[in-house]
Amino acid sequence: MPADESSQAELGNTGYELFIGALSVLSLLNIVLVSLLRDDALRTVVYTVDVLLSVVFLIDFLARLRRAPSRRIYVFRQFGWADLLASLPFPQLKILRVFRLIRVARLLRAQGAGHMGRSLIRDRAGSALLSLLLTAVLVLEFGSLAMLRLEQEKPGANITTASDALWYVIVTMSTVGYGDQYPVSTAGREMGALVIILGVGIFGTLSGYLANLFLASRNSKQAAVTTLNEDPRHRVRQLKELVEQQRVALEQLQRELGDE
Repeated sequence: MPADESSQAELGNTGYELFIGALSVLSLLNIVLVSLLRDDALRTVVYTVDVLLSVVFLIDFLARLRRAPSRRIYVFRQFGWADLLASLPFPQLKILRVFRLIRVARLLRAQGAGHMGRSLIRDRAGSALLSLLLTAVLVLEFGSLAMLRLEQEKPGANITTASDALWYVIVTMSTVGYGDQYPVSTAGREMGALVIILGVGIFGTLSGYLANLFLASRNSKQAAVTTLNEDPRHRVRQLKELVEQQRVALEQLQRELGDE
């Protein structure tokens, strides 16, 4: 199979490729953040999110490997080896994630802007879901960094470590709100309010997406049954079966009368 056809087969849908590309940009940005941040707690937040990204990239590598018509071509000629190494949570290998970003950009450019736009419109629900997941990752990382920076030095603060900040953002964003961690400063409360608003939007939309998914599946099955029942050919078959049943019953009745 030619390399171009192999690349197109390995390419996922447009929304998914944009999602992976955005995560790749975020992972490269995190390399810069780690070098700029001097606070160990802030760096721990970045490291934690990077581990999450590594898991996503590893799953993405396995999915691409499974889709690829030729695994050898994908691994050795389309930088699959770089995808695998870059998905490992080792600082020395993170720079290899630029290959993932370059390949996604090349594959999407081959599709063209018009095709990309039509693809996103056709799969509005899936694209919206991936956008929400990307937003959730961004809120988790930068919300935790902002909350920790605003709160850790304040008197009476209880959000003073990376785990405190990550836990607070996760609990708040999911709208659970245990109340064991909370901001004490005005700036921290404003940031907390922003996380709440974004969390309500993310999980509310996610709930609506799942409900619509189940409803669409049920409606699809009902439509298939209705179409089958309304198909004239299906009705003809039903009538033929009924006539055949009546003929068999009549023959059996005639034999019984003849025996008498």
